Amino acid sequence: MSSTPSKRKFEDSVDELSSLSHSPVATRMRKDQTALPSSSNSPVLYRPRSSLTESTSSPARLQFFVRMLSERTLVVQAHCTDTIKTIHEKIQKITGIPVMEQRLIYRGKQLQWEKTLAECNVQNDAGLQLVGRMRSTEHPQAWQLMDDVVSMVFYLYKNNHSKPRPNLVPSKTVKSMLLEFLSMTSRTDTNQASSHLQIFISSSAPAALVMLYMSSHKPNKDVANDAIRQFISSIKNVLPKNTHYLCAPIVLEFCKLLNGAAGTDDPLYTFCRSSLGTMVECEIGERREMLGIHDIFRFVGEIAAKLSHNLQLSMDTSSCLGPSLNEVQDFTAFLVAARKKIEEHVVSCGPITFPLGENRCLPVPDGEEITHLHGIFNNLLGIMVECLKKIDEHLELRATLDNETLFFGWCQYITILKELNSISKLYTGAEELFWDKMRQRKDALCYLTLKFAKRSDDHKWILKHKEVTNFEVRRHLVMMMLPETKDDYEELHEMLIDRSQLLAESFEYIAHAEPQVLRAGLFMEFKNEEATGPGVLREWFNLVCQAIFNPQNALFVACPRDRRRFFPNPASKVDPLHLEYFSFSGRVIALSLMHKVQIGIIFDRVFFLQLAGETISLGDIQDADPYLYSSCKQILEMDPEAVDQDALGLTFVHEFDELGSRKLVELCPNGKSITVNSKNRELYVDSLIQHRFVKSISGQVAHFARGFADIIGCQKLQRSFFRSLDPEDLDLMLHGSESAISVEDWKAHTEYSGYKETDPQISWFWKIVGRMSKEQKKVLLFFWTSIKYLPVEGFGGLGSRLYIYKSSESSNRLPSSHTCFYRLCFPAYPSMSIMQDRLRVITQEHVGCSFGTL
Repeated sequence: MSSTPSKRKFEDSVDELSSLSHSPVATRMRKDQTALPSSSNSPVLYRPRSSLTESTSSPARLQFFVRMLSERTLVVQAHCTDTIKTIHEKIQKITGIPVMEQRLIYRGKQLQWEKTLAECNVQNDAGLQLVGRMRSTEHPQAWQLMDDVVSMVFYLYKNNHSKPRPNLVPSKTVKSMLLEFLSMTSRTDTNQASSHLQIFISSSAPAALVMLYMSSHKPNKDVANDAIRQFISSIKNVLPKNTHYLCAPIVLEFCKLLNGAAGTDDPLYTFCRSSLGTMVECEIGERREMLGIHDIFRFVGEIAAKLSHNLQLSMDTSSCLGPSLNEVQDFTAFLVAARKKIEEHVVSCGPITFPLGENRCLPVPDGEEITHLHGIFNNLLGIMVECLKKIDEHLELRATLDNETLFFGWCQYITILKELNSISKLYTGAEELFWDKMRQRKDALCYLTLKFAKRSDDHKWILKHKEVTNFEVRRHLVMMMLPETKDDYEELHEMLIDRSQLLAESFEYIAHAEPQVLRAGLFMEFKNEEATGPGVLREWFNLVCQAIFNPQNALFVACPRDRRRFFPNPASKVDPLHLEYFSFSGRVIALSLMHKVQIGIIFDRVFFLQLAGETISLGDIQDADPYLYSSCKQILEMDPEAVDQDALGLTFVHEFDELGSRKLVELCPNGKSITVNSKNRELYVDSLIQHRFVKSISGQVAHFARGFADIIGCQKLQRSFFRSLDPEDLDLMLHGSESAISVEDWKAHTEYSGYKETDPQISWFWKIVGRMSKEQKKVLLFFWTSIKYLPVEGFGGLGSRLYIYKSSESSNRLPSSHTCFYRLCFPAYPSMSIMQDRLRVITQEHVGCSFGTL
């Protein structure tokens, strides 16, 4: 089988590699500046005789050897008319030794600078001795070490089929020397570290290692593969984090060499590319200059083309395969760096428009990359829209399928869409185009988000556009902002509470605990009761929230038209600890959401909007204060002339009752003297609303938000949580289902142990439940599960199915429950009437809601 053109070209260059000089970039060496590294333990390496013929056939060209004190040997080619000074300058370029510190000895005599090689009678293949102060060379030990590495690599390559040198384990030797070189890097001086690492490229080590990797001799290939992987992997372990970026040019060199020699599908190439992507993604500030925009876009275009191909292929063949995780991660990494490069130019000019000439702040050299990225955006967006269309078609067929089919490639779609959204912000009209396409494929986007969004991902990009989401998506994404509950009971925050002191003792346990302790989870037990576990915890949440929002405790006020809706009470200061109780309340609500317990409470709009950092307007107070809402609306709608004639008789003051006394507050300085007229009435209404629902409860809202932030992690994330939801979303999450309990849904999510669905006791049970009142069903559900309010999805939204167990007790016994596991237990009652009598007992409010169940 013939080799590929790129591979043949690389193999043809192997002989040339043996004459690479130690210039800063191996690929830019001039053919008349050759240097072969050597160690004292290995012979001098040189180009094959066939490659020397041309250079030595002419008397004008000479090749000679320069041996240094370190026993490192350089191979130098020059014209016989070149001066000795020219040779010194070449040696400086190769070794870094200043010209003034060099002396060349030939046949026991020092060669004079002004003479030519011919005048000094230097013969072809002659040997010269370089003397001088080697210590003056920067990093001499590093140079010597890399000489040994390259020398060893050449030895291995040239001796594929011969026995290894005695007492030498090739893979261990090369790997250990590379690790030693890395460990010699300065950890405190960035400039020293940079110049040290540059030696790795200048010594032609990457080219030599890639040459060995391309060897047809598998042991050699394995040596190079292991050495390169270990060297790159060791960067993050050996070097300080703030110097990792200095290694980017080295990894880039490996990528360039492997690309040409092995191709972009080679596993070592993809490993190097991913490693480089991680480096450039983490670069900040001036460190980004380690790689230029052209280098970065080389990879962006390459990976985008592969993504496009794989996405198209998965659609055309209906294959479960698609873009790989590595490809998408690499695309994201290099795209982050590419965007930053462009954003540096357009941050003050706004999105880029086409033609590029209209963007005066854009540098001309980057125009090609900017245009290329725009093309990548349009191409991938078009393909992704088709992918979403395929998902929509799948959703239409899903109802007819017994088992839902999930395609592996779909899991990468959300990440690709996120990156396309980030690109769209760079170009005029692109962001509008992107979101218009997403609105057209809303169902598919929501489906992907629910199935594949991860807790570790950033979801703000999609939460900012609620029009392309639904309640399920928004709830799913914000719930991932909250900590995960743990099953390890040893880490849980333990509480032992007296029911008669429920609020006070709960406050002590929750308000004074460290937030990280509460985030681990809660273990709840009531005093003098044996019951423990999640069921008791759910009961505690319901009880403590009822106490917190009980108007008698003066913390919250219920809305007149909907007693389920609450907002902070401006008069809560009657309790000196009221602000601490609001922090406690914020913690409890966040914990109830974290534990997915519906508590039957709804936040009024004026409270919700302030937690989200939004402003309050007239329409928002309609439920909180219907009378004030109507009055303000009338003021705004009155005839201007009537208002100006002081028909209202109002000034900029607010009169209100607080704790039985009448109070008056000026809404602005000297408000008593400012009459409300047609010109300032809007200001009056707004000032009235701000005082009534913002200023008067600002402390309470702030402390509640702080308590919520203690659980979710930070104040910024707390605000993002509420801002990502609609007020109605939080209603459903906190209160739960508004629908009456469906017996059919209940039955469909119940399984049996000891009973069969066809047993008469099971038939009787569901008939009795079907005849119960709404309140009796709620009490039975609470007795069975410690759940007072079902999720919005009904029984299907619970974390587990429900169970009915057959007990061996006498039929005289009442049913019992294990609320932790959603188990209801009862014996085989002999008749439906007896069963109904037993169930009637436990569905009484004072019995079913106060049972000490397990």
